Amino acid sequence: MGLLTILKKMKQKERELRLLMLGLDNAGKTTILKKFNGEDIDTISPTLGFNIKTLEHRGFKLNIWDVGGQKSLRSYWRNYFESTDGLIWVVDSADRQRMQDCQRELQSLLVEERLAGATLLIFANKQDLPGALSSNAIREVSSGPGTGPWRERGMCLFNLFYLFFKKNIFFIDFREEGRDRNISDERESLIGCL
Repeated sequence: MGLLTILKKMKQKERELRLLMLGLDNAGKTTILKKFNGEDIDTISPTLGFNIKTLEHRGFKLNIWDVGGQKSLRSYWRNYFESTDGLIWVVDSADRQRMQDCQRELQSLLVEERLAGATLLIFANKQDLPGALSSNAIREVSSGPGTGPWRERGMCLFNLFYLFFKKNIFFIDFREEGRDRNISDERESLIGCL
């Protein structure tokens, strides 16, 4: 392998990101990923291992690993930490009974040495359901050592590439100015607006 080949591979690596999508079971990780990728979401079953999707745009690649969130699988999450550029933590905003579990799992991830330096995004999912916690309430529940300061952004998935290349922590709410957002619309924005 020549020097030019090595340099080319290094340059390609800079334009490729590995994202790890985690959250408790039934938070909506697979649904978000499939909807974002334009796939059918009528029959989603629990993820018993992992799904990988690669999204490409203008020469950039996002390799998104969606890992099952069942209690029996959480101890295996650490097997996916290596080389992670970003962590997407998906919260079921309507599952009030498990918010403390959600907080505990997020806090355990934030102290993982292999995730140090990874960008963190928190998706407040299922905001359209009755009784869903607001993004402010979820921010409070998610706060703890090593998490702050949070910055809430009035945008959605179309800024995903920008967020990860800027290496910041953002809190994502899928609504803007009180209006529900359609994730499929965000995919169109990703393609058309970056």
